[in-house]
Amino acid sequence: MRTIVCEEPNRLVWKETETPVRQPGEALVRIRRIGICGTDLHAYRGNQPYFEYPRILGHELSAEIVETPDNAAELEPGDIVTIMPYIECGICVACRAGKTNCCTSMSVLGVHQDGGMREYMSVPADHLLKTEGLSLEQTAVIECFSIGAHAVRRAALQPEEFALVIGAGPIGLGVMKFAKLAGARVIAMDINQERLQYCRTWAPADFTVNAKDDPLKAIEAITGGDFPTAVFDATGNAKSMENALQYVAHGGRLVYVGLVKANISFSDPEFHKREMSILSSRNASRVDFEHVINSIRAGSIDTDSFVTHRVPFDEMIGAYETWLKPETGVIKAMVEL
Repeated sequence: MRTIVCEEPNRLVWKETETPVRQPGEALVRIRRIGICGTDLHAYRGNQPYFEYPRILGHELSAEIVETPDNAAELEPGDIVTIMPYIECGICVACRAGKTNCCTSMSVLGVHQDGGMREYMSVPADHLLKTEGLSLEQTAVIECFSIGAHAVRRAALQPEEFALVIGAGPIGLGVMKFAKLAGARVIAMDINQERLQYCRTWAPADFTVNAKDDPLKAIEAITGGDFPTAVFDATGNAKSMENALQYVAHGGRLVYVGLVKANISFSDPEFHKREMSILSSRNASRVDFEHVINSIRAGSIDTDSFVTHRVPFDEMIGAYETWLKPETGVIKAMVEL
């Protein structure tokens, strides 16, 4: 079968590989769509933590079931499914507490083990969710939005509280959308004015702030001097993550959604005087996937404008470099098989 492998940073190559043989408890699936994530782009550039080369990238997937195990009565050949790409051990302290998204031995498809940039995969059947009524493209963006849904759930947002989301990439947009669905008043912050305008119409964000234009003053004015009680940083930028602390209200919480391959530090007096909580948000859980699926079915998420670039699988390598350039205006690139 045709496979694209990231052999080393900045190098994707075509390879012919064997079609996988389904193992006990696994389903064989045919990959139909691949959403390109920031993780894929960072891995390509050599900036992704928890990563080794060579690796088959791709974890935002829609697939068609080819074969299922005998005990997977709810799954049948021909079903369209999304894949939960976080493969947990099931026995560690996190898994025993139901927090499989942060398993101590976490293995993510496309990061720790080979992902979906190939024609077929064999994956645990209990990591597949049927997506009746959704298109192949909608099915492929579920994982991306689940990251934002999980972050919002971690923050336990309440209606009418101010939520600042820093970074208007795909993950940040997902956080904004689910913060809005939770009833929060959303402030979007980025350095790209066109992207900020998209936040206003798509999420829709209640307020936008350009990070180049004295954001502290702007956020103070928007919140009447209180500052947001929930701040989400979805930039994956160490400097932004360090600066995010100054925007948090006293008694508020800061949620790091983006991941950076670096140390971050901040002023302890600034942290302590707020009695603030700092949370990390990693991956997502089945409940988040189900929330996203239901939200798309309900028409609460505009997936059409979210996917801005589409290419056939055969043309992906040639297009990949362009998705790293801000001037191309890419929000979500989609590979079609």
